[in-house]
This record gives sequence, structure tokens and C-alpha cells, in this order.
Amino acid sequence: MSLAALRDAIDLLTTRPVLWLPGIACGILCALFWLLWYYSGTFFAGKFAILILLVAVFLSAMTYAGIRAENVSAGTAAAEGASYYLRVLIPGLVIAFGIGLVFILVILTLALIGIPSDPGLLTFLTFGVMFPSIMLGYFADCAAMFEGKKVFESIQRSIEIVTINLFDAIVFYLVSFLLSCAVLFALAIVWTAALADRLEPLTKYNETQIAALTPDQLTALIGPDGIWIAAACIFIAVTVLFPLLLTYKACFFRIYSGTTLPIQQVSGEFDSKGRWYKY
Repeated sequence: MSLAALRDAIDLLTTRPVLWLPGIACGILCALFWLLWYYSGTFFAGKFAILILLVAVFLSAMTYAGIRAENVSAGTAAAEGASYYLRVLIPGLVIAFGIGLVFILVILTLALIGIPSDPGLLTFLTFGVMFPSIMLGYFADCAAMFEGKKVFESIQRSIEIVTINLFDAIVFYLVSFLLSCAVLFALAIVWTAALADRLEPLTKYNETQIAALTPDQLTALIGPDGIWIAAACIFIAVTVLFPLLLTYKACFFRIYSGTTLPIQQVSGEFDSKGRWYKY
């Protein structure tokens, strides 16, 4: 069924061009973030990253709006995405707040009993708290968008779908991960091939030199042209993965939740005898 959802997602992406527009917009923003990080440093790039996250929520809702109805225009999808913005945003914030609260409580508890925090403990908390929480609440935005659920109802709905269909959900996460790896690996090959002459000195480095290589040294090695090529690769990666993964996610949710496309209401009225007349 997870693969059936992937086939449905590919069918939607090949028949509804509007689904690619949010991916293009998000790709441009991510490429700009990369360029801003290189030319202006981490301070402004960090502020811009927050803006990207907020805009990405709107673009996600716009994508779902394009999935919900056929022949929807970009303007209609954007308007519907804006109307559902908070419904899509708030469940994610609640999940993030819950994860952060658990981290703080666990670290404080360990500190009170005299156990210091170390990288190994933080890694364990990441895998033990963050990943399961994200996996269980991953479909909350779909529940809010496709079923009109409220904040906590959407999170509960996501947990319900994942736990009832746990094996298929795990397959879904694995397929999503493999799709991401495939696209990123292909673009990494393109980037490496385009900068092969500049990256050639790295082939002569030993393990110690490679381990000591800093991001600043790498960017100096590839030069401004390499930065722009990397920005182009980032744009392509996000443009492909953003609509693909979101559409796959929405199709998976619709299959396992029984959600169907909304029926467009026909304008009309009932007469005094209860008969329906459409306009």
C-alpha cells in the first residue's frame, strides 16, 4: 500500500503542474539561504532560515490544497493554503514544544541526580524521544488539512494512523528516505563532476587532513563558481523533493485514513416541498 501511495503521488505530480510551484518557490528560498550563508555569514542566514520554515508551512498547505481538488489554479491553492496556514503550523509547533520540554525535563532530572549530559546521552535522547515523536505526529498536518481536525485532534489522528498501520508507515518512512538519498546522491555526483578539477587536491589528502578540513577551507577550495553550482544543485533537489515527499505523504494519508477528495458543492436551494433545484 505504501508503494501504491507512491504511484498515486507520481500520477498527481504528472497531471497537476500546480503541485510543482511550491517546490520551485521553496527551492529558490533554500538556494538563497545557501548564498546568504556564504556571502553574509551565519547571523543573517539564521534569521533567513526561520523565514524559510514559516514560508515552507504555507507552501505545504498550498501543495495539499492542490491535491484536495482537481483543476485548482495557483491562486486558489495559495488562498486555500493561507486559510489553513495556522491549522498546519500549530500541530508542528506543539510537537516541537513537547519534544523540547521532554529534553529539558530529562536533562534536568539527570542533573539533579548527578549524571552529567554528554554527547552519547544527547544522541540517545535524540533517537529515543525526537524520532518517535516526529514519526507519530508526522501526518498531523494532513489530518488538519484533509479532515479539518483541530490541533490536538490532528496529532491524535496521526498517532492513530501510524500505530494501526505501523509496518506500512515504516515502509513509507524508508521509501521517503531512499527517495531523498537517491536525489541527493545524483546531484552530489553532478556537483562533483562539475568541480572535479578543483576537488582533485582532496584525493591526495590523508585521513587526518580530511578530518581537519573545515567548511571555510572547502568553500575557499571550490571558489565562488562552486558556490553557485552548489546553489543550483540545492534548488533542483528541493524543487524535486518538496512536492514529491509531500504528495507521497498526502496520498499515504488518504489511503490509510479513508479520506477522499472533497465533493464540490453545487449551488442551489430546496423548495417548500423539499425538492432540490441547483442554480
